[in-house]
Amino acid sequence: MQVTETLNAGLKREYKVVVSAADLARELDARLKDMAGRANIKGFRPGKVPVPHLKRIYGKALMGEVVQKAVDDQAKSILADKGLKPAYQPEISLPQDEAEVNAIMDGKGDLSFAMALEVLPQFDVKPYDAMTLTRHVVEVSDDEVKEGLDRLSGQYKDWEAKKEGAKAAQGDRVTISFVGKVDDKAFDGGTAEDVPLELGSNQFIPGFEDQIVGAHVGDEREVKVSFPAEYGVAELAGKPAVFTVKVKGIDAPKTTDMNDDFAKKLGFEDLGKLKAFLKDRLGDELKNMTGMKLKRDVLDIMDQDYDFGLPEKLVDAEFNGIWNALLHEMGKAGRSFADEDTSEDEAKKEYRAIAERRVRLGLVLGTIGEKEGVQVSDQELQNALMGRARQFPGQEKQVFDYYRKNPGALIELRGPIFEQKVVDLLVSKATVTEKAVSREELQAMVQEDDEDEAAEKPKKKAAKKKKED
Repeated sequence: MQVTETLNAGLKREYKVVVSAADLARELDARLKDMAGRANIKGFRPGKVPVPHLKRIYGKALMGEVVQKAVDDQAKSILADKGLKPAYQPEISLPQDEAEVNAIMDGKGDLSFAMALEVLPQFDVKPYDAMTLTRHVVEVSDDEVKEGLDRLSGQYKDWEAKKEGAKAAQGDRVTISFVGKVDDKAFDGGTAEDVPLELGSNQFIPGFEDQIVGAHVGDEREVKVSFPAEYGVAELAGKPAVFTVKVKGIDAPKTTDMNDDFAKKLGFEDLGKLKAFLKDRLGDELKNMTGMKLKRDVLDIMDQDYDFGLPEKLVDAEFNGIWNALLHEMGKAGRSFADEDTSEDEAKKEYRAIAERRVRLGLVLGTIGEKEGVQVSDQELQNALMGRARQFPGQEKQVFDYYRKNPGALIELRGPIFEQKVVDLLVSKATVTEKAVSREELQAMVQEDDEDEAAEKPKKKAAKKKKED
């Protein structure tokens, strides 16, 4: 084997590798001899098939395997011999010329291929035990618990029929039957009987519920609406529709008494236990926001402390993911870069910087986690997988099958867990002071520092405007 380094610039490395035809031939002969001892071919005694005969039949197929093994082995050897840590799977460029390929497969030509990669940047991990942080905490107030109870009372209403002759009003629940048509033809899913609908809940197409207000029991109304442009059924998206609606019943919400009976209706022993549950749940929400703010502060400190060259392909991959998601969201919302008071080129620069930040922080946290021996357990990964499956009710089996068949996809689940564990470790070693704030203050801080980089542009523009003012 002959290895020649053809590029060594920054993080980029390129090598030309030549494996002689003689080396390939030796490996091919070894495989043929091994096959000869096991082959069972008609016309020959088992294990007695002549090697030349096998070579005529299987020679090219086996040579393909020999070439692939030679490429894999030499790539691994280069990385090991030179102590390289690739940032991604090295790119291999094999011969494309037909005559050259045929010569290799016939054992008459040397195998020559190129290998290109970027290595992980080397940087010194800076001390992090002197980090100072502020944990913003919020106490759950009695008013918030009351608001939670009010929301529950709205979700679990009791109803009573309105008096004869009464009209349907916003907040009432009507029972309706309807037939929907597009272009004078009934469409799938547009016909139903005895459907309960709370007016003002916006469960139906925009404008539908408003046209039921004022109806009496027994009324039949023609409701004209248009399906939203982003409606899930492509055949209906953006099209006008007419629904023939018959009102069969009108119920008004009853006043909910917040007492032990209401709590028991929801499965709690008494009202006190329900309040305690709500307080704990609200507390968990606030702790999550506190953790989000604390994590962002840690990442900001890390971002300020490190500045080193990055593998271009990692940044490209991160940028493409962010950019494609942005274009999808903008298309869905029907907005343009002009609507965002920017240009496509300016937006690309900003989101490129965001991608670089993500990659840099990922490398820093990965290095610190490796140094500290941070591990993601199988149980943690399994819990994450269960959580992902719960996001797709009714499709849990498909989710599990996907991850079972694509082990590499588990990296997507492992990454956030590993990152959070490293952040938690950094917080545990830092000097942390607590500061009491209101829910509104914490929400504002989280929104301002939201790691969803869609918030980065408005933040920069707001800062610019403030400076101009």
